[in-house]
Amino acid sequence: DSHDAGHGDSGGMTAQIAVVTAIIATIGALFGYMGGATQANAGLYKNNAAISKTEAANQWSYFQSKSTKQSLAEFARDLAPDDKKVAYQGKIDRYEKEKNDIKAIAEKLEAESSAWDKSSDAQMHQHHRWAQATTLLQVAIALAAIALLTRKKWLEYAMFALAGVGITFGALAALHI
Repeated sequence: DSHDAGHGDSGGMTAQIAVVTAIIATIGALFGYMGGATQANAGLYKNNAAISKTEAANQWSYFQSKSTKQSLAEFARDLAPDDKKVAYQGKIDRYEKEKNDIKAIAEKLEAESSAWDKSSDAQMHQHHRWAQATTLLQVAIALAAIALLTRKKWLEYAMFALAGVGITFGALAALHI
């Protein structure tokens, strides 16, 4: 009689663990998908940062070429006869304005690059959270299988505990913490 009660108990345990394992596996699959998506975003953002950084470097090169032309115009103005000084000063003024415009563009591109880098870092942090959550849920599923095979109640509790920690890590990832 007590043997039958034990059997009914383990049947209930088996059904409960099977249902919980299916739920954990589904949640784990969603977390895995989110982990992959955030990793892809991090790569895309890092690429955008590199593009902006390259464009900024190009603008700084352009700025440098205008500075060189301005220096040459200043040198020419200083050596030129008085009737030519005004023409050279006009060029110097034009180069100064162009340099200021180029500088503003370069600084904007550097700021964009920095913002993309920060976004990439945030996505990678979130990716790691999703990966941690997914790993914890996978270990919980393995514990569920061992609990079913061994009929050890403490392994079932451990499975619930690990699943809870995994879901908590998933919540942290979803909240960008």
